[in-house]
Amino acid sequence: MGFKTKVWRLHRCRWGRWVLSLVVIAVVFLLGFNFGDGNLSVAFPWDNKPLTGLPAALDYSSVNQVYQALKDNYDGHLTETELLNGLKEGLAAAPGDPYTEYFTPSQAKAFNNELNNTFSGIGAELSQDSSGDIEIIAPIAGTPAASAGLQPQDIITAINGVSTSGMNVDTAVNDIRGPAGTKVVLTILRNNTQTLNLTIIRKNITVPSVTTKILPGNIGYMSISTFADDTTSLAQKAANQFVGDHVKGIILDLRDDPGGLLSAAVNVSSLWVEPNQMILQEKRGSTVVQTYYAEGGDVLHGIPTVVLINGGSASASEITTGALHDNHDAYVIGEKSFGKGVVQQLINFKDGSQLKVTVASWYRPDGQDIEHKGIIPDEKVADKGTDLQASNDPQLLAAQSYLAKH
Repeated sequence: MGFKTKVWRLHRCRWGRWVLSLVVIAVVFLLGFNFGDGNLSVAFPWDNKPLTGLPAALDYSSVNQVYQALKDNYDGHLTETELLNGLKEGLAAAPGDPYTEYFTPSQAKAFNNELNNTFSGIGAELSQDSSGDIEIIAPIAGTPAASAGLQPQDIITAINGVSTSGMNVDTAVNDIRGPAGTKVVLTILRNNTQTLNLTIIRKNITVPSVTTKILPGNIGYMSISTFADDTTSLAQKAANQFVGDHVKGIILDLRDDPGGLLSAAVNVSSLWVEPNQMILQEKRGSTVVQTYYAEGGDVLHGIPTVVLINGGSASASEITTGALHDNHDAYVIGEKSFGKGVVQQLINFKDGSQLKVTVASWYRPDGQDIEHKGIIPDEKVADKGTDLQASNDPQLLAAQSYLAKH
């Protein structure tokens, strides 16, 4: 972005408070889960075995002692539901694994919505300029933000009458989001001269996970924000367009993509990787439990391709990057990826709550384990603050330069 910081959408704070949650969501669904109508199905190829050394059932007598002490002495309000949720959260936290956790029904619902780019808000992209002002990058087409007339480079000076002076983007996003049908009032400074008060009614919005365009030099550009339900069909459509346009090269932008569905990662990879070539392998300890292969339809195979990654590229985006690189279908440019190489199983309970538990690890086609290591790009190019313009995006410029030579 030149002088600007990274772009944030108003519907979520991707690497803010969801930095652990969303990355984990990506891997939860990434390796063994599919959902469409809200019903999740688990498809793991092995039978889980209980941990050895643990009793068949826990002795809760000591827990009840703590409960009675809390009940008799706590000076405040506490409900039975809060107590039970606390117990469940504590059990999930016992392994000390940041990716094993318990979700209440509302948390589970939010989890699923985050994955599929579904949110309730106004639909815009925010940044923060060198002066610390909250700035509109762009309203998303067809959303309340666009209908209200928000424009790129508008400065948000207040949200519901509260000044944004000293406010970070994360806080601004949270303050602007809200239930569908409710109102938010934004005070806007336009062109440093005009002050406007815009009342915007929030609504439920789903943002497509794949965006495409044709760059100068007939280069196809595909950006995937998350590997969601719509990713496979949108990526296939983009691939067909690229083939029809006889593009000379392709840039697959996976920067700040926290991951998503395994099926989407395999399907996207299969657009490049030849049929029956390995995409990834899952292991429990040293035992291979499942191997995923390209499923055919490699319409982009042979077209020079660059994958862009950074520290926000995790799980499914790392699977896709590794698959394309290790099968010699892409050159990787950018910064080291996040490094998320473990697999979680999501277990649903009758009340809508869920337990996410680590059950395996995944490996690249070349056998590498990326956990805590990430993927090192072929060409390291620092992200010095990019925006939507290629002229201010050193990583995108590097990709275009590479493809011009190949």
